[in-house]
Amino acid sequence: MITTNVSPLGRSSEKRNGDQPLPSEQYVAKALPPFLRTRDLIAIFLTAIVFITNAAIAASGGAAAYIYWIIGGLTFFIPSVIATAQLGVLFPYEGSIYNWVYRTLGSYWAFFAGLCLWFPAVLVLVSASDTIVTYLQGLNSTWLVEPWQQGLTIIAILIGSAFLATRPARVSQNLINVGACLIICAVTLITLAGIRWLLSGHPSATSFNHPADWSINANNFALLGLITLAYLGSQIPLNMGGEMIGNSEGQKRKSIIRHLLIGTVLVFVCYFLATFSLLVVEGSTNGAAPFALVDTVDKAFGKFWGNITVMCIIGAFFCTVVMYNASFARILFVGGVDKRVPINMGRLNKYRVPANAIIIQTILAIVFIAFAFLVVPYAIKLNSPANLAAIIYNVSQAVVSLLWAFMTNFFYIALFKLYLHNRELLREKALLPIPVLLIACVVGPISCVATIVDSVLYSWIPTLIPNETWTLVVSGVVVISFTLVAVGSMFATTEAAWQSWTS
Repeated sequence: MITTNVSPLGRSSEKRNGDQPLPSEQYVAKALPPFLRTRDLIAIFLTAIVFITNAAIAASGGAAAYIYWIIGGLTFFIPSVIATAQLGVLFPYEGSIYNWVYRTLGSYWAFFAGLCLWFPAVLVLVSASDTIVTYLQGLNSTWLVEPWQQGLTIIAILIGSAFLATRPARVSQNLINVGACLIICAVTLITLAGIRWLLSGHPSATSFNHPADWSINANNFALLGLITLAYLGSQIPLNMGGEMIGNSEGQKRKSIIRHLLIGTVLVFVCYFLATFSLLVVEGSTNGAAPFALVDTVDKAFGKFWGNITVMCIIGAFFCTVVMYNASFARILFVGGVDKRVPINMGRLNKYRVPANAIIIQTILAIVFIAFAFLVVPYAIKLNSPANLAAIIYNVSQAVVSLLWAFMTNFFYIALFKLYLHNRELLREKALLPIPVLLIACVVGPISCVATIVDSVLYSWIPTLIPNETWTLVVSGVVVISFTLVAVGSMFATTEAAWQSWTS
């Protein structure tokens, strides 16, 4: 039982004007101690976005992977970072997109955008934990072969991450900082392995010399959706925007700009370098397997350094699970404080952490895992239960890509709404020239739509799920997800309204 020492202050009205502060803005400033420095925000940014296994799947496109990395970076990632920076500077409060949309579009759309941001995080908790299972299987092919073994391992990871996320915020943040360092260590080893491979006289396993090597075609169209997914999450550190250290607006502004600038560079460096080593050592076929990252280091430096790389990747993904649990609990937390969801979600434990929100996220993820790993494989005959982890990972990540690409449009809608109705404020605090912001508001949504279409039509794992089946499975899960969100939101708002009426 979580003890509750702090309760939300005040009562929210049924309808709010975006010009009025949300109750959560005032409550967070009073109840949550500021602890996030620039380096902490960078660590959250890095662990949120750099799923290093994405480099392995991108490598399946050969040299053309870099074309997709560049296209995705220019049309999706950079516009989303620009919008995140501008909205974060204007509204440096807890909840990121939930608060930004409230300030620009009103309470109804704020609640909807908040749900679209929060719900996929449950699937990310699953997929990040599932990646740990994949790497454990890579260490020994006899480990975690049965679906029930995989499922119970993931459940144990989720419970462990929830426990750590409910400890004092500084404790969990220190762990997240370690996770960011582990990502950098893993990428460094992988990069050095690629360089040593070439310096040792080995030829590159991938051709870069011919124009056809760089061509975009039907065989690699699926990379667009995957690489967009790899760039999602620019707003995640600002889910905890109200907990940044800084007594002045200028201090917070500097912290927001610095962490996004440094974090963006690190994301590009990590993905580009890891993909390079995979392509030169493993090639586009062998490099597409997640464990190829480790095999690359094995071939260049031997098993010892390969095992170090495995430990770095596993440790980094565990820290990522903790980070997602802690960060996205803030969305439920501010919703509870603002009486948009049951007020229990807005209560804090003795460490001043929204433990109830963390617990409900973890329970939902465990329910999904129990169904996917403990029920489906034994109710439906699978051709290869050993591939279940890979199937669950890719389908859940594709659904996350779709939902978050859809949600990212709210960045640009909010920014454009500010331009139309509060141009003076935007000009006063603009980080870039207004035309640049408007270009981002045009390019970003186009990229989001292209990502959604691509992720539905083209399978990320065609050898396991063909395109036609992939479209049905991913579309079905998306429809189910939106249905659950709609039903859950009705119950949540009804319960919140009843609690407000009876309190």
